[in-house]
Amino acid sequence: MSKVETLATLSEVTATYNDAPALHKVDLDLPEGKIIAFCGPNGSGKSTALRVLRGLHSPVQGAVSVAGRHVSEWNPRDLAREVAMLSQSPQAPEDMTVYDLALLGRYSHRGRFAALTDTDRNAVDRALAATNMTGIATRTLGQLSGGQIQRAWIAMVLAQEAPHIFLDEPTNHLDIAHALDILDLVTRLNRENGHGFVIVLHDLNLAMRYADHVVLFDDGRIAGEGPTQDVLREEAIRTVFEIDCRIITLPDIDRPVIVPLKRCELSAICAAE
Repeated sequence: MSKVETLATLSEVTATYNDAPALHKVDLDLPEGKIIAFCGPNGSGKSTALRVLRGLHSPVQGAVSVAGRHVSEWNPRDLAREVAMLSQSPQAPEDMTVYDLALLGRYSHRGRFAALTDTDRNAVDRALAATNMTGIATRTLGQLSGGQIQRAWIAMVLAQEAPHIFLDEPTNHLDIAHALDILDLVTRLNRENGHGFVIVLHDLNLAMRYADHVVLFDDGRIAGEGPTQDVLREEAIRTVFEIDCRIITLPDIDRPVIVPLKRCELSAICAAE
């Protein structure tokens, strides 16, 4: 595991996406060893920032460093060993087995034509066990449910054995039960194994429940950044998402809950006040 206190840094970073502005002179320091959520409206720059941090998208200007080194100084294979990333909509043949997909995570540790080693097999076995996929490792992706497919992809990322993991909308297209399963797994890997995570999340309540640290994006800029409950506040949500909400606490739950309000609900509350 990396011993630096800062996982990654963006300094005055400006970036475009499909020739449109995506990030505007962004300064950001991400703490090491945390579950960090990137939140914000569609098109606010979350995914672009994640790809810039991983060295998959080149900024127009500014500096990017990961694990104490400028991104340009990393050899691609070495960077893959340091930071594993799962994009929004990964693709693989439906006839590929879960085991073979997980094995793809070993590419940064093997030569192109190198034989499979015990180290590779053990890494894949651990990844499958961590994602509860061992029992269906021989199934093809076409035989899996949406939640199982997502866990199979995460097994591939874990087999990479990188200390840092970037996930771009890992709960996308999942029902709430499977979304909670994925984020429970993230929490366990962080708390027990020390993996640092940066996750793009649309659901603010999932971010409130699972993230240690939130970066709130708005139109390519940072609207807020810091410990989760310091950032996800009613005023910030109102400003960034242009909705009203109430943040409430519930018995026996250690994190508050965000309740978005319809216009009629807001009117009723305002009238009552």
